Amino acid sequence: MALPFEELDFGPPDYREMLPATLAKNYGQWKYHELLEPGVFKHVSKTGDEVYTIRTGAPKFIASSTIRQLCDIADKYCESSLRFTSRHSIDWIVPKKEDVDKLKEEVEGLGLPVGGTGDSMHSIVQCTGWVHCHTPATDSPGIAKAVCDELFEEFKADNLPSRLNIAVSGCLNMCGAVHCSDIALLGMHRVPPQVDDDLVKACEIPSLIAACPTYAIKPKMMKNPDGSITKSITINGEKCMYCGICYGLCPGLPLADAKNDGISIWVGGKVSNTRSGPAFSRLAIPFIPNNPPRWPETIAMVKKIVEAWKADARPHERMGEWIERIGWPAFFKKTGIDFTEKHIDDYIFNIRDMNVGTRVRGSDL
Repeated sequence: MALPFEELDFGPPDYREMLPATLAKNYGQWKYHELLEPGVFKHVSKTGDEVYTIRTGAPKFIASSTIRQLCDIADKYCESSLRFTSRHSIDWIVPKKEDVDKLKEEVEGLGLPVGGTGDSMHSIVQCTGWVHCHTPATDSPGIAKAVCDELFEEFKADNLPSRLNIAVSGCLNMCGAVHCSDIALLGMHRVPPQVDDDLVKACEIPSLIAACPTYAIKPKMMKNPDGSITKSITINGEKCMYCGICYGLCPGLPLADAKNDGISIWVGGKVSNTRSGPAFSRLAIPFIPNNPPRWPETIAMVKKIVEAWKADARPHERMGEWIERIGWPAFFKKTGIDFTEKHIDDYIFNIRDMNVGTRVRGSDL
C-alpha cells in the first residue's frame, strides 16, 4: 500500500540526530572558538570540554574505496562522524587533543591537505563540466585542478588579506556558484546550437519550441525532392542565450563548439554579509580561448589577479571590497587587464555603478 504524502514528504532529517556525542553534549554551551593554525580550530565549552575541528581539502570526484578510508579514520578519531562542507572540504571533529596530530598525519598521507580556513584560499567549487553534462563550454574539473595546483600553497597558508573563494562553472547555468565568488571562471558559448535537420525531424518539435526560455526557436518546413515535407526548426541567434535546454530535449542541436567556446573571468562576488554585504561577481575578462589540459592563459590571469589583490589589499578586505576602494580603472591597471566595450554595463538600473559612456566612476578608460 502506498504511503500518504504527509509521511513521504518529511524533509531532511534533524541535524541534531547526527551530531557526534561530544558536540551533542555541549550543544549551545560553547564559550569561544579559536583558529590555532591553518585548518585547525579549537572549540571550548562552558563545561570545560575542548573539541578540535580539522579541515582538509578533498577531491570533487571520489571513489567508494576512498570514502571507506575516510570513514575508517573517522571511526578511529572522530566518534564515527565527519562532515562535508558546502565547498566540498572535509571537517573532522576530534574530541581529544592528542589525536589532532595523528589525524593530520593520516589524512595528509592520503594526499588531503590541511587548510582552507581563515585568510586563505578555500576549496574551489566546480560543476561536473564535460564529465557529466551536455551544456558546458569548458571542463570545470580540469580548470579547478589547474588553478588549485598553481595556488596550492595559498590553501595551506593563512597569509592572504582575507578569504579567497574561487568557483568554476562550465556554462551560464552557473551550477558552480560563480555569481558570488571572489574569482569566478565561467565557460562561454558564443554561437547558438547547430541544427542537424536529420536528427531534429525525429524529435518532439512542439515541446522543443516551447522549452526555449527566450522564444528563439521557430518551426521550419523543408520541401524534399519527392514533394514531401520535412519538419525541422530554426534558431534566432540574437535571442539564443546558450542555455542548452534544447539540446537536452533533442540531440540534433549540439551546443558545444571547439572553435568558439572559451572562458570568461569574473571578480568581486561574495555571499558574506560582513562589512559591505553580499555582492555579485563582475566581468573582468570577457573571453579566453579553451586550451586544455592545463589552460595556461587562464591560470596566468587568475594568478595575476590574486597577486595584485594580495599586494595591495588591506587586512580582511575581500576582493570586491578592494576593487570598490581603489576603483575599476585602478583594478584594470594593476592587473594588466585590457578594458573593452564588453565591460560596460548597460543594465538600466545600474546607474550607481557607472556613468554614461565609457566613463567608469569618474575616470576615463
